[in-house]
Amino acid sequence: MYRRRRTTGRGRKVFLGVAAAALLGGALAVGTGLGNAGESCAGLDTALRNNLTFIAGQRANPDALSEARIANRQAVVDLIQQRRATAGCTADVRADAPPPPARPPAAPEAPPAQPPAAQPPAAQPPADSGGDGSAGAGEVVCKGSTVTLFNENAGPAASSGTFPIGTTLKVTNLDNNKSVTVRVTSPSGSCVLLNNAAFEQVREPGKFLIRRPVIERVG
Repeated sequence: MYRRRRTTGRGRKVFLGVAAAALLGGALAVGTGLGNAGESCAGLDTALRNNLTFIAGQRANPDALSEARIANRQAVVDLIQQRRATAGCTADVRADAPPPPARPPAAPEAPPAQPPAAQPPAAQPPADSGGDGSAGAGEVVCKGSTVTLFNENAGPAASSGTFPIGTTLKVTNLDNNKSVTVRVTSPSGSCVLLNNAAFEQVREPGKFLIRRPVIERVG
């Protein structure tokens, strides 16, 4: 009888020790931020792959603006890597294969001479920082930020390191008075990055950076 009671006492001590270790491990996870459910490795990996693929494409088919775009994206990559390390993401993320070099377009035939057209008046900033009327004016955020794009073949969307997934943002390009309203669908290291479909709606021809944007939070 004595031996049986002694064994039971030891079993209780082991059980209590394991439970205490589990509680301590949970407390450390919360204290270090590793238990943060807001960071998704899948979303961070997707954002990292998109930016690495964009950089690879610029290096494979460089132009006069490639160096500036690569520097911009590399800064985004560094921030995403920091967040992946904090979230404990361990996947080996690499760029997708870059597309083949684009063939130069054939020179168009010269159109017949036309009389010079009257110059339109210069575009004015939209009222209430809006341009297309797709959403009401909201809170202007990320003042002084520039806007570029990430390679994603989907409907108009954005990624952001400032706003959570599901936030609705309105981006207006003051250089051409065009606007697009999008939802944040993935994380990134910038205030806002537009995907291909959204960027095409507001960019100027041949430019891959919006230097004078107005970014509004509308939802």
